[in-house]
Amino acid sequence: MKKIKLPLKILLGLLALLLVVAAGYVIYVFAAYYRVEDNQILPVEMVGDAVNAELTTNEVYRAASYNIGFGAYSNDYSFFMDGGKESRARSPEAVNENVAGAMETVKAIDPQFLLLQEVDIDGTRSYHIDELDLVDAALDGLFLNRTFAQNYDSPYLFWPLTEPHGANRAGQATYSLFPIASGLRRQLPIEDGFMKLVDCDRCYSVQRIPLAEEGRELVLYNLHLSAYTSDGTIAEAQLEMLFADMLAEYENGNYAIAGGDFNKDLLGNSDKIFGVSGPAYTWAQPIPASLVPEGLSIVAPFDPEKPVASCRNADRAYGPDNYRVTVDGFVVSANVEVKSAKVWETGFRWSDHNPVYMDFVLR
Repeated sequence: MKKIKLPLKILLGLLALLLVVAAGYVIYVFAAYYRVEDNQILPVEMVGDAVNAELTTNEVYRAASYNIGFGAYSNDYSFFMDGGKESRARSPEAVNENVAGAMETVKAIDPQFLLLQEVDIDGTRSYHIDELDLVDAALDGLFLNRTFAQNYDSPYLFWPLTEPHGANRAGQATYSLFPIASGLRRQLPIEDGFMKLVDCDRCYSVQRIPLAEEGRELVLYNLHLSAYTSDGTIAEAQLEMLFADMLAEYENGNYAIAGGDFNKDLLGNSDKIFGVSGPAYTWAQPIPASLVPEGLSIVAPFDPEKPVASCRNADRAYGPDNYRVTVDGFVVSANVEVKSAKVWETGFRWSDHNPVYMDFVLR
């Protein structure tokens, strides 16, 4: 067969066109990028009709936290940014099934406070399904109020080439059986440069829940700290900001509880506990004890009789040799007595995270 040779001018023209397209795409991505403003007021939505629900001291309550992984992560799912192959949920049906399964798990845990992360409201990766609507419907009648804080609104990310991750909007949803007086979104520091495009617009939300005892509040924080960063100190800067906020509330006589996905090894030695090892992930390092101020303490969910990790690395389908670590948990002020804190075992069936929960008393 005779080979077709393109003239040099055509080859150079095609190369120039590719360079122009690539440059235009880079310009678009950076031009479209923005950060949500700090101190954004969050609407408090009614999602139930609980009557005479009063938060008080000396009662045992339960808080749960669950990163639902945008409805994509069945236990055989792998994610390209973790070293796996997939970039989107496998189908709209998979999104619905995974979110529904996660919410059935939440119902079994039966918390009075629920902190969710990676809830897509409009995303290529989740087939533009509003997962917040799915969650609200699944939990109908179980809670009174809900807030939502957006922490991700990416331009169209054209990678992987065969199935681009696309444009996605997601955030953190906080549910309470008790009336939420107000909600606030606080912007966290993030890495500069290209990495800011893949590491979300990190934030934490602040929910103020009045106690029956006049003049005091439970200040409830929902957080999702940095993971895809080349600088491991970013999460420490984020923690310092959170801790300063919580400490101020405690010193003002309020109760402070933070929960969510810290993307840090809360146990400090998860590799030894769970008998697995992995690369030195910047997101899976212990939190330095010197970082935690007096008046606050980290609550790492753990059952010594049945150790269960809260997160798996999604470089491949879940199996006994998967890298596992507990990155989900809580921080409490000294006037919050923790009765127990555990990981709820799901076998990572609905997400790359297991939910965690904590029983506590406001003293």
